[in-house]
Amino acid sequence: MLDSAGALLYTTSYILVGYVSRDFLAATLRNFYAAGRVMEVLVAIAIIVYAAYWLRQIIKYRAYNVVPRIQVAELAARLAAGGTDKIKIVDVRSHGYYDVGAERIHGSIRIEPSNLDEEIKNLPKDAEFYLYCT
Repeated sequence: MLDSAGALLYTTSYILVGYVSRDFLAATLRNFYAAGRVMEVLVAIAIIVYAAYWLRQIIKYRAYNVVPRIQVAELAARLAAGGTDKIKIVDVRSHGYYDVGAERIHGSIRIEPSNLDEEIKNLPKDAEFYLYCT
């Protein structure tokens, strides 16, 4: 008998707490739902902005992905055929990889990549440039 009374008291107390705080729980759940909706919108906006940024970067730099290349034998043939004053071979190794005592291709010029914007102003406009680095 006492077990039944204890169980009844136990369940009644929790039912009473639930009944008394039902409005508070409903308001809390509404707030969680609203916050969840706001987070859904924010995450969706963040994904759209990131995708737009990524697409813009691809469109902006797609020209740099297609760099024409030349085989060493073909460049040597062009140099041997003459017109070496129109062909410039440029060493663009960064200062971290460039050793002053290191060997370079004969006749090549050295341009520091960090100064490329300034150096490019001093180069002849009618020459063909072949860049190399290691």
